[in-house]
Amino acid sequence: MSKLVIRAGDFTFDARFEEQLAPKTVAAFRKAMPFESHIIHVRWSGEAVWMPLGDLDFGVGYENHTSYPGPGQIILYPGGISETEILLAYGGVHFASKMGQLAGNHFITLTSGLENLAALGKTVLWKGAQPIRFEEV
Repeated sequence: MSKLVIRAGDFTFDARFEEQLAPKTVAAFRKAMPFESHIIHVRWSGEAVWMPLGDLDFGVGYENHTSYPGPGQIILYPGGISETEILLAYGGVHFASKMGQLAGNHFITLTSGLENLAALGKTVLWKGAQPIRFEEV
């Protein structure tokens, strides 16, 4: 089994795919890896950063979905009433958009570097967009 590494701004996190709970989302995301984007701070959801992905279609529906991801949990919103997006919680989150409450598929959990999550969130909030890269090594 390979190791999942996420580099966000100046921070590096190890992570695991939630293959048992979100197998379709994990499989679809793996096909897009290595995945690179930029994270910006959320507008409505609380303490999180997100990657707006427009009409990108991963071809998945809801599985293992939640509106309340915990710190270190990454969710994929597959699109619908709002645009496709990936969200990384660093604190308290109630996932929403201007259309109201949303739910996303919890498909990745950080396994190291959790002590740096708040610093990442504050960096994005005060310094702006940061690059992010997901890769298996």
